[in-house]
Amino acid sequence: MTTETWTAVDDYIIGHVQPTDPVLDAAQEAARAAGLPAISVSAAQGKFLHLLARIHHATRILEVGTLAGYSTIWLGRALPADGRLVTLEFDPKHAEVARANIARAGLADKVDIRVGRAIDALPTLAGEGPFDLIFIDADKPGTSAYFQWALKLSRRGTVIVVDNVVRDGKVIDPAGDASAEGMRAFMTALAAETRVSATVLQTVGAKGYDGFALAIVEQPA
Repeated sequence: MTTETWTAVDDYIIGHVQPTDPVLDAAQEAARAAGLPAISVSAAQGKFLHLLARIHHATRILEVGTLAGYSTIWLGRALPADGRLVTLEFDPKHAEVARANIARAGLADKVDIRVGRAIDALPTLAGEGPFDLIFIDADKPGTSAYFQWALKLSRRGTVIVVDNVVRDGKVIDPAGDASAEGMRAFMTALAAETRVSATVLQTVGAKGYDGFALAIVEQPA
């Protein structure tokens, strides 16, 4: 099996169960036009996050890593009328593109983009939680620290999702790059964390070979 096959199957799935969405398409095009890296979740993964937030009846969502706001739109659309999403983005250029995309999606009143280092912003959110769902998709070396803060900003039953944990299989390579090493450190932390029940799902598709970690908080920090 190849990436071409995985992408073709993703296209088949999207063509059958996910109608074309001009707002989301425009968000991706804006990201390309601005020269942002093509590292957002796929359409199928975005819908997965959306459904997960709806299944969980999330009203307060935290996202670590905004990029162009593609996953933010998927998550924001799952919120009820009084819902709120805080998303953290390090790069001001990325945040500018995301802000326009989120406004086009009609979510500006629900989404709060905070610009700066996530590790600096997370401690300031203590009074805004607990969050019902937390999605971590930022710089991979920082994932373990973001996960620890996610626990602090959680309640019993909070769902934590971490993206890109498999890294094309590099997570099992002790000589992997910095991103793979970041995920190895996160896996170690996740395995040792007694306050959550968790699993990791390997994924293939338009984004290649990777995976999600999914955890539910059973004992808040």
